[in-house]
Amino acid sequence: MSNNQIINGVNVTQLVSTIELIKEKPEIADFKFRATNKWVGGTHNRANVKDFYGAGAQDDSRATMTFEIDEPPVLLGENHGANPVEYLLVGLSGCLTTSMIAHAAARGIQIRAVESRLEGDLDLHGFLGLSESAPVGYKEIRVSFKIDADLSPEEKQELIEMAKKYSPVFNTVAKPVPVKVSLAKE
Repeated sequence: MSNNQIINGVNVTQLVSTIELIKEKPEIADFKFRATNKWVGGTHNRANVKDFYGAGAQDDSRATMTFEIDEPPVLLGENHGANPVEYLLVGLSGCLTTSMIAHAAARGIQIRAVESRLEGDLDLHGFLGLSESAPVGYKEIRVSFKIDADLSPEEKQELIEMAKKYSPVFNTVAKPVPVKVSLAKE
């Protein structure tokens, strides 16, 4: 029989052990995630995720995950997949939710359900090079959560603030990091 404490589907016993191990060996907290992408045709391209480096070792134990990327017909695509700015919203939604659930579990907070809706505003003037003053990326992203838990509205808002504080994707988007783009050496 296992003595693991599971809250919200998260193994809190293992989470606490991981935190203690990182305190002892800080270098195992360094991770490197990777993705590859290949143009298929038109606005369609395909990205793959497979291996990553983390906890001091290379991990290639999972099967390759493939992401079809395309645009809707109004943006010259054929709907072979979500477009890149939609994937950004998906990544943000997943990271905020995961952060919320894991940190709630670590605090012993039971959650029955979490749903979120994300919406972002883009002005194509920037993307199409029609205006130097229009942003090329999102002008604003809005996220709203529904949380089913025995908590007050203030406590639910605290969970949202905690998700924002600890979500790597939220913090990458809200406080951008340098992105280096270069031509690969042949």
